[in-house]
This record gives sequence, C-alpha cells and structure tokens, in this order.
Amino acid sequence: MRARWHGRKLQRVADRTFGWSRLRDEQRAAMAHVVAGHDVLVVLPTGFGKSAIYQVPALLVDGPTLVVSPLLALQRDQVGSIGDTRAPGAVAVNSAQRPAEREEAWRAVREGEAGYLFLAPEQLANPETVERLAELRIGLFVVDEAHCVSAWGHDFRPDYLRLGQVVERLGHPTVVAMTATAALPVRRDIVTRLGLRGHREVVGGFDRPNLHLGVVTALEEDAKRRGVLARVRELDAGPGTRGGLLYVATRKDAESYAEALAAQGLRAAAYHAGMGRADRERVHEQFLADELDVVVATSAFGMGIDKPGVRYVVHASVPESLDSYYQQVGRAGRDGEPAVVELHYRPEDLGLQRFLTAARAPEDALREVARAVARHDGPMLPTRLADEVDASPARRTRAINLLEEAGVLVTAEDGGLEYLDDRTAPEDAVRRAVEVAETRQQLVRSRIEMMRGYAETTDCRRRFLLGYFGERLSRSCGNCDRCDAGTATEATEQNADFPVNGSVRHVEWGRGVVVSSDAQELTVMFDEVGYKTLSVRVVRERGLLEVVPENGEEDPELAAVPG
Repeated sequence: MRARWHGRKLQRVADRTFGWSRLRDEQRAAMAHVVAGHDVLVVLPTGFGKSAIYQVPALLVDGPTLVVSPLLALQRDQVGSIGDTRAPGAVAVNSAQRPAEREEAWRAVREGEAGYLFLAPEQLANPETVERLAELRIGLFVVDEAHCVSAWGHDFRPDYLRLGQVVERLGHPTVVAMTATAALPVRRDIVTRLGLRGHREVVGGFDRPNLHLGVVTALEEDAKRRGVLARVRELDAGPGTRGGLLYVATRKDAESYAEALAAQGLRAAAYHAGMGRADRERVHEQFLADELDVVVATSAFGMGIDKPGVRYVVHASVPESLDSYYQQVGRAGRDGEPAVVELHYRPEDLGLQRFLTAARAPEDALREVARAVARHDGPMLPTRLADEVDASPARRTRAINLLEEAGVLVTAEDGGLEYLDDRTAPEDAVRRAVEVAETRQQLVRSRIEMMRGYAETTDCRRRFLLGYFGERLSRSCGNCDRCDAGTATEATEQNADFPVNGSVRHVEWGRGVVVSSDAQELTVMFDEVGYKTLSVRVVRERGLLEVVPENGEEDPELAAVPG
C-alpha cells in the first residue's frame, strides 16, 4: 500500500511541477526508494530521464539537494531545465563565476530561494565548501556520472574519490548515484567508494537492438585509414542522416581525419582535450544544431553529448575498454531508429592503447607527499603540499589518491591528510601505493584484452558485448555482422554452478565476480588481475574455482565445483 501511495504522489508531483504526465517504471521505482530514505544506485541509458529521479523526490524531503556534476555544460543545462518548471530554483557554484555570483548562489540556497545546488567534484576538496554544505543540512546528495568514482569505470576521475568522505561529513544524507554505463564491477566499486548504506539498485537493460554492430579488420594502417574515410562518406550519404561521430585514439588523428573529411566535402570538425574550452563548446553546439556532418573526436567527446538523430558511430581505432566503447557507441540511434556502429580494427592498435594507458606510479611524488605528511604536525591540507612537493598538481593529486587507496593516508574532518598509522615509514607507504598502481595496470591490460575478444569473436557481437555487462542474450541478435555472415552460434544456458554476479575464488588469482557464464566459458572479473575468460571444462577438471557466499567467507559446504 505504501509503495502504491508513493507512486501516486510521485506521479502527481511530477505532473504538476515538471509537466511529466507519465513516469517510466524504472524512474518511479528509483524515486520510491529515495523518498523512503534509501541510498540508490541508478544505471539507465542516457535520455532515459535520470535527472527526474532526484528532481521529483527533492520536493518531498527536507533540505536542499546537492548535485555533483563534472561538466559546467551539464550544470548549465540542468539549472536551465529546472528553471523552466514550477520547482524551486536551481543554482550552480563553479570556477567560471565571479566571487559575487558564487556568494549570491550560496545565499539563494541558504535562504530557501533555490532547492538545488550544483557543484563540480573538485570543489568538494575545499574544507570551506564542505563546511558551508554542512550548514545547509543537505537532504539529497546526488552523484551524476557516478562511474567516474570507479577505477574500473571508463572515465575514472580522481576528484570523485573523496565524495564518500564528504557524504559522511555531511551526516550521510540520502545518496543517489546515477550513470548510464556501469558493468557489475563498476557498480560494486561505486557502492564501496561512496559508502552507500543498505542501498537499492535500479538497473535498466543495456541492449540497444536498433544499433547494427560491426567490425572491419585491416592489415595495414594506410588501408585502414582509407577504409575509415570511405565508410564515413558512405554512411553520411545515407537516407535521413543527421550527423555522425568518428572516434580516434589521439589528438593528432582527430585533426588529420577531420582535415581529410573536410577536403572530401563533409562538414567535419575535430574535438579533443588539447583544444580550448571555447573551441570545444563551439564544436559541441554546431553538432547539436546539425551544422556539422561529422565530429572527429577523442574520448574527450563523452559525457553530456545527447543528440537523438546520430545515424552512425565509427571507431578508427580500438578504445581502451568495452566500458568506454559502449558509452561512445551509445551516442548513435537515441531516437530509436536504426543506426550503424562500426569498429575498424588492427591487432596492432591494442599496443597503442597499452601505451596510452600505461601510467606508471609517480614514485618521486609519492615519496615527497608521504614525507611531507609525516613531517607535518597534525592533518595537512592538500593545498599546503604545493609548497613542499616538487611535482605538478596532477602528479600530486595522483600520489595522494594512490596513498589513500593503499590505506596509508586518510582525510581528517577538516579535509587535511594524515597517516592512518603514524608508524608507517614513508618508504613503506610508497611501496604499498606502487602495488596499488600495478594492480590497476593489470586491470587496464585485462580490459584491453576484452576489447580484443569483442573485435575478434566469430560469435554474435551483441551477445559478447551484453555479456560483458552481465546481461544475458538468450539468442543471437540478428543485427550484427557475425549474425549477417551466419557464423554466430545459438546461445547456451547459463552455467548453474557459476551464475552471473556470483562471487568465486581462483586458486591463483584470488577473488572475483562472474560477469558472463554459459556451458562452455566463464568471464570473471578478479579483484587483483582483472578480466579473465576461462574454459568451464578446464575449470572443472582442475578444480580452479570455488564459489564464495555473499558474506565473503568460504563455506566448507561450497568447495570447488567437482568435474
């Protein structure tokens, strides 16, 4: 009865305040969890209306709603959309504003004129900002693009790592974590890092059946480049085309491909992180306004890109993971109409991705940070490290994050850094942080190998892709190049001994989570070594895996599954 009451009241508020006459089932379910006081993790496709999940409950809970959003453009869009409704106002506080504008925004929230406050995650590293938030008695703490909190996610951002600490310093208001793309390991990481309590999850299906999936294999780089350019021209000339995206690996490739396509008569523009903010925003706006045929982009063209009629997404090189690939190809066909998704692949491209993602631990910065904190009397504010550590801000931040992940440093109530155990020597701290970095690199390499598996499979590509996200497709999709060629096999039943989402332990690789499972193969994401695909026959013959119950302790009744 209470759930139905929630549903009716939520629908009434949505209709009267925002003009949404009909909520989706997933929206309504997530909202009901929020107003009941549960932390909620929401994984739903872009364009599904995730913002409604916090905007409506915000009117039914005490205190303002804080929304942590990584991009200023996303903040502006949300502030503007709320301003067009009957809801209490929304304001943003960010680095692009003048001090007077920021103070006015704080005043509006403090005096109840605004019910929604948007901040970027890096601002929450400022203890003064957290103090101001504590005084406001935040009712909802919303984390947009929550996959950024996870080192397993496709767009990991160090600034997100401290959000869990901020949640606790604010008295743990109800937390709503939202993202469009999160495989099971990412979801588990989000829950852990944000410290979600007794949380509920609302996860929509990952399948986009209107997207035709394909891979074109090339032996030589020049041949691949010619094929990419020809394919983009062909796709752009298709009926009803309203623009497309070409993803590339490097800034140089973005410029080069854009110039080549423009020379062939297409309205093409490059987009990458090396461009100024104004130039990136100009390209973004031109693309949304149908003033460009194709944007040639690196992974920088990611969050906040929502255009319904994109008819194709072509990749000129493999991205670093299927997480990233799914997020990028998800730009296509958001209007529900058919669209083409195509990867142009050379096995040698995987070597480039290994190079681009091979970020070694900054040992000098780790050592200097560890020594500086050890020397300091009491917690040391991160801003003070600039005076004592000879390293760039990015290297300092990475060093701090690695030391925190290694369990060496903790953040005190005032935002300062201190040793968890003051008996830890700086050299031991560095060693432990380097081990964390090396473990992460093993994960990165394993995700690149999963990308290889997708590119080289002779089976249904959609089944492979959905399996990576823990979703089982019971039959071949009929809308990928492998199904077109007749090489896709019929799906087999899930392996009952090793179900998807189940915890297992390998004799060598330790604990992991089953990502996909059938009669022949298992894919497991191991905590220490990343993704591994295992033969069920070999697992049985050698007793390689044992099932681990959810309480984390091996049950003597659940030994290795016998052959």
